Amino acid sequence: MSSKLLAFGIAAIVSAGSLKPTSTSELADYFQTSFGPYAALMGELKGPTQVGSAPFLAQTNPAPFGNHPYVPNTPIVTDVPIIGQVDGAEIFKYMGNLSPYMPNPSGFGVEEYPLPPGSNITQMYMIHRHGSRYPTFGDPVPVVYFHTRISELLGNGTRFTGNLSFLNDWKYELGTEELTALGRQQLFDSGVLHWFNYGRLYDSSVPLIARTTTEARMLQSAENFLNGFFGPNWTQNVTLEVLIESSGFNNSLAGNEACNNSHTDRGYVGDGVSTQWRNKYLQQATERFRQSMTSNANWTIEDTYIAQTMCPYETVGLGYSPFCSLFTWDEWLGFGYSLDVSYYGSFGFGSPVARALGIGYVEELVARLLHHYPQPDDDSIAVNETLDDNARTFPLDQTLYLDFSHDTNMVAVLTALGLTQFAEFLPLSDPPLNHQLITSHLVPFAGRLNIEVIKTSRPVLAQRSEQPGDSVYESTGDETIYVHMLMNQRTIPLGRSIPECGQRDDGWCELKTFIKAQKENIVKANYQESCFGDYPVPAYGNITSGAI
Repeated sequence: MSSKLLAFGIAAIVSAGSLKPTSTSELADYFQTSFGPYAALMGELKGPTQVGSAPFLAQTNPAPFGNHPYVPNTPIVTDVPIIGQVDGAEIFKYMGNLSPYMPNPSGFGVEEYPLPPGSNITQMYMIHRHGSRYPTFGDPVPVVYFHTRISELLGNGTRFTGNLSFLNDWKYELGTEELTALGRQQLFDSGVLHWFNYGRLYDSSVPLIARTTTEARMLQSAENFLNGFFGPNWTQNVTLEVLIESSGFNNSLAGNEACNNSHTDRGYVGDGVSTQWRNKYLQQATERFRQSMTSNANWTIEDTYIAQTMCPYETVGLGYSPFCSLFTWDEWLGFGYSLDVSYYGSFGFGSPVARALGIGYVEELVARLLHHYPQPDDDSIAVNETLDDNARTFPLDQTLYLDFSHDTNMVAVLTALGLTQFAEFLPLSDPPLNHQLITSHLVPFAGRLNIEVIKTSRPVLAQRSEQPGDSVYESTGDETIYVHMLMNQRTIPLGRSIPECGQRDDGWCELKTFIKAQKENIVKANYQESCFGDYPVPAYGNITSGAI
């Protein structure tokens, strides 16, 4: 489908400055923000959005857990005792893309420094994942059908005993496709945080355009963030541009939709690998489940994995889940790794299409940094040329760029940016020590990537002195502009992936060097062949560059 297709089909008014209309009919389709026909699409799967049952933690919260010290919920209950748990550790930091938001707890191997005196952040580019959500019809793990599986077993005479006895009366109470209340809070809180961090970059004299997609949770996320950033009258400060998220539409915030091979086995190399890992780490758990049932012959490892996945979903939707304590600490570490290998193989450097999925955003980032419209080669059109060739829908003079996307797309963007720090092969034997592609550190619910452009009066020393009072600047040199990249509030050391940036202890990279590297990465995506080529499905491990 042509990349010139416009986003359309939704029907409410959100506007700012000179874009303010007098009626809905006068508003461009891509600035209309109530739910439309693309709000609940997931590839070719359709399903209505649905809010789950209201939580009732005051009644259902089982804390305190025996002799476990009582910790008030805030608002969800994550202080669940786990067999084999390390003191102070928490399983919700190891739930991959289903983890509630947290700043990266361990960082990316570089120091965090304050801004040098006399330097200034001149621009900030943000790409933000939606907040905690209910399960979707497109999830690779069919959580939405788990209640059918339990009802089938109960109907066949199976009864659950011991720790599983709650399943005899359990009801599925989750919604579908939408943000949970926690998800709305995460985005609002993030908006407040970003206001404190970057509020002074907002220029009220320039109408600000923020972008999201047509899916319900994407609209909800953008609106809650903007409410936190600007307040309840945010529509007076920013216009929300809504891009169609549906198969065949070019959309840099959902790059899979226009990439044919991302919808085939070529685009899901990680899924099969994740299944192999589950079959290894969940053997003992599956046997425990079978021992707590009568007539349990048909209970599978896949059933066990879905039960484990219920824990993060019920927690972010209802506040607490009895499924969490059914698994040991090592089994939760295994759960996190099952998502790491899945994302590595399908959206990271182990995928033949990953760079292609994320390269549209990289093309737009380079264009914004250079203050001109994207200029992709004819065989590398990963952007919507209509929207990205128009000052009204792709402004070039903003100091803040606020985009909202998905976890899969964001991992693909990191791959397209050439961040080889996350390229280490993830074997099925055991997780490598200190591996970097940890999905809970990269794309938890409400994860965010911030790219700061920093102007300094002179070059900043690559190795800053630890002595108080020492200057951080080189003794000579001219004004210099740097890029500083943060993932979930922790610095990504650009020199670790882009050697030309240098091995700086602040992780920065000179802007001209960064742009040059990204222009080269656009070519490395091999967009046309990766997305539309008729090549064999690669075996896991055969692709290590993120492109065919």
